[in-house]
Amino acid sequence: MPQLNPAPWLMILVFSWTTFLAIVPPKVMAHQFPNEPTPRSTEKLTKDSWNWPWY
Repeated sequence: MPQLNPAPWLMILVFSWTTFLAIVPPKVMAHQFPNEPTPRSTEKLTKDSWNWPWY
């Protein structure tokens, strides 16, 4: 049965994954966000307790 011969398919698998891993990660890692996130203000927010009139 020729399907059970791993010689051609193993090399196709190895070469395709090598190509995939050589091309895709550099493209993904080089991605730049168009808008850098702005830092939030450093002032502390006051946490007032709520007045629940029905409790």
